[in-house]
Formats: sequence, structure tokens, C-alpha cells
Amino acid sequence: MNQSETQKMQYRVQAILTLDMDNLPENFQEIIIHEQEVVALWKEQGILEHLFLRQTKNGAVLIFKGIDEEKVKEVMTTLPLYKFRKSIEYFSLIEQF
Repeated sequence: MNQSETQKMQYRVQAILTLDMDNLPENFQEIIIHEQEVVALWKEQGILEHLFLRQTKNGAVLIFKGIDEEKVKEVMTTLPLYKFRKSIEYFSLIEQF
């Protein structure tokens, strides 16, 4: 692995998704099933390192690896719950240990 590839693997992007809980559709539980399929695929592809559900159950924190912030923003739009977001924040991180 060259230095550029090694540096890329050290990069992490944190995405904090907050849902608009007042405007969820009636088929929310069905959407959750599709959501789980999408994040399982990301995990399988190796781009999703961690997924934390927020204790308040109004969103999630996702930690991506090996892709930059622009790519994370792109893939996040494919989440079934993305259109029900209240807000989303992105933070580019560099792993220290």
C-alpha cells in the first residue's frame, strides 16, 4: 500500500443525522428495513466503520472510512431516511490511534 492509500485509510468522516420526528410517514417501519439493508451493504463494502443510534432515537451517527467527505455526502443521499432528515452534519477526521 502506498503512502496515499495509507493516508486515505486513516481518514474518517463522521455524519450526524437527525430525523424530523414530527413528519415521519406511516410506513416508517418498512423504510427502516430498507435503511438497514443499505447500511449493511456499506459495511460489506468496507466504507462504513461504525453506526451508532442516538439514545433519543431521533437519528444516528455514522463513521465512514476510506472515502472523503464529498463521497460520504453523496452516499448519504441514498439512505431511505435521508429525505426525512431535520439536519445532517459532516466532520472530516484523521485517526490518531
